[in-house]
Amino acid sequence: MQGRVVLVTGANGGLGTSVTQAFLEAGATVVGTSRKIQGSEFRSSNFIAIAAELSKRESAKSLVDQVVGRLGKLDILVHTVGGFAGGQSVAETDDETFQRMMDMNLNSTFQILRATIPVLRKTGAGRIVAIGSRAALEPGANVGAYGASKAAMVSLIRTVAAENKDAGMTANAILPGTMDTPSNRVAMPKADFSKWVRTETVAGLVVWLARDAGKDVNGAVIPVYGMEG
Repeated sequence: MQGRVVLVTGANGGLGTSVTQAFLEAGATVVGTSRKIQGSEFRSSNFIAIAAELSKRESAKSLVDQVVGRLGKLDILVHTVGGFAGGQSVAETDDETFQRMMDMNLNSTFQILRATIPVLRKTGAGRIVAIGSRAALEPGANVGAYGASKAAMVSLIRTVAAENKDAGMTANAILPGTMDTPSNRVAMPKADFSKWVRTETVAGLVVWLARDAGKDVNGAVIPVYGMEG
């Protein structure tokens, strides 16, 4: 991955940290973004931190402009930003919760895609990998807003894949089950963590899709469910 410029959203999150580290270890230059992030969070001279709010068009465009202005190009986008809310039926879900899920899981994806696609098309081999959720394909009770936002995100990624294959770009979505992150362990302390998906596993798949070896995979929706059944 030497010479490649990668933008990782949510770079210091539970999964984003593993994704960022995997690309750095592969030799890429990584620009990591989240609402709050610092360069000192990763011990690599190839890491650049830029704080940004991705649910707004202007902020997403400014972020991409900074990346290209500083590094001259962008080869790969890995979008890990997202959020979860549950516990209410559809009938009980309030407007604020529904909109928050749409902003975090769908609108942020839409805005960063609009900002990056024109730049990625120029490379002739641009790569987009977005992190969805098992709930996008397998809706469950009391997670309607979350599942709907992730399902819409997957549809958006597959549309981008169809629209940009003429430029040699690929766009794929990975749908993990419950991931073994510190926040999930706190939220579900009685769960069997050994059955959860390791973030390093997802990160390895992301890097593979971004490599030349992944050029023939486009518009895929890849389940990574671990051993939860």
